[in-house]
Order: sequence, then structure tokens, then C-alpha cells
Amino acid sequence: MMSESARTIEGYKAAAAKAAIDLVKPGMRLGLGTGSTAAPFVEEVGTRVRDGLEVICVPTSEATRVHAEALNIPLTTLDDTPHLDLTVDGADEIDDQLRLIKGGGGALLREKIVATASERMVVIADSRKLSQTLGSHPLPIEVVRFGLKATMQLIQALSAEAGCDGEIRLRAGEGGRPFVTDQGNLIVDCAFPKITEPEVLAFALTRVPGVVEHGLFLGLCDMAIVAGANGIQILTRPSA
Repeated sequence: MMSESARTIEGYKAAAAKAAIDLVKPGMRLGLGTGSTAAPFVEEVGTRVRDGLEVICVPTSEATRVHAEALNIPLTTLDDTPHLDLTVDGADEIDDQLRLIKGGGGALLREKIVATASERMVVIADSRKLSQTLGSHPLPIEVVRFGLKATMQLIQALSAEAGCDGEIRLRAGEGGRPFVTDQGNLIVDCAFPKITEPEVLAFALTRVPGVVEHGLFLGLCDMAIVAGANGIQILTRPSA
């Protein structure tokens, strides 16, 4: 049975999704996010489609694709529709400049590709995800399988040079086996208590050959719709 606090959090997620659906207009090309916060938005899109809304959507994961297909949401790919009007997704952490940590659901690579292909990215979240300084949530990094130990050691060393030091752990999946992304890669989770300079860390991670992509979303999010005890809060990126 779901606890009262869990029901409250789920209610916040649903409220943020309902606020975000008002941004969707007929004929839009949409990116559909992945995770427990994005899922209510997919449900809202499905309801609007059932009521006659015409949109076409790109899912950011196989899980979201299955969810959207079950709701009869028209889907496409970035190969067929390389430019999107809007992507709505969740986030693991959001700072006051709308810099994000994403990838808790393991879909960070596709999420970043879809967000980058979008005219606007809007994040929906509950108020627990707001943070003055990124780091309260582990930073996911997608890596290739080859040379995993060497890759993890280099991530550790270059992250420390960028001012971030903490435990780096390979993410486990079902049965204790390594978690595998939709692209067949692995994820390491980095417990950096404070990421005071996300741009510096992001640049450092690009120097690691085995890193496919990292979960720092910088300069991508234009708006955050955050639901909490005081209702809906709309945040915009200073330069957006």
C-alpha cells in the first residue's frame, strides 16, 4: 500500500503534468520523456489524443515507446522528424539556473538527443527536485563496456581535477547484473556531494574516451514546472 507521503508526491507529479499539457498545441512534434514524472505527462497526451488532439511524438526510451503505443499516441523517429517543437521530461535535480541532473531512469543519452533536437525543453518535477547546488542526486554517466575499469578510474581522476570527488559505482540492474541502457551501454553513478561548477565537470567528462554521455543537462531546459505544497511554480532559465 502506498504511504500518504508517496501519494502526495504522486499527486504533485500529476499536477505538474496537467500544467504542462496546456503547452501542447495541435500539430506539434513532441518529445516524450522517461521516468516516473514524465509518465503522467504521457498519460495526459494520450487523453488529449483520444479526445482528438493531433500530434506526433518521439519517445526517449523503449519504456516510453511501449507506454505511448498502449495509449495510441502517434509516434515517429528523429530520423523522420529531426526537429521537434517541444520536449517535456522529468529531472532528478534542478538548480536555480535550470541546470539539471538526469538519467536516474537510465535514458539520459536518448533524452539529451531528443532535448537538443527540440525548440523548447520543459521539465516537470515535484518540489523535492529543487536544489541550490547540484549533487544531492548521483550523477549518471553512460559508458561503453570495453575498458570499463580504466574508464571509471579516468572519470574519478578528471572529476577530482574539476572539483568533484566521491564514490563512483557501476549501476546494478535486475538480478544484480549490470544495468544495460537501450543503446546497450552501462551506467556509472557518481556520488558527488556538490557540483559547484557543472560546466567545468561536463567539459572534463568529455575528455574520457569511454564516456558516451553524462547526465548534466546544461543550457537545454527553458522552463521548469514544479508542483509542491504551495501549488505550481514556473521557473525559467535566465537567458531563455
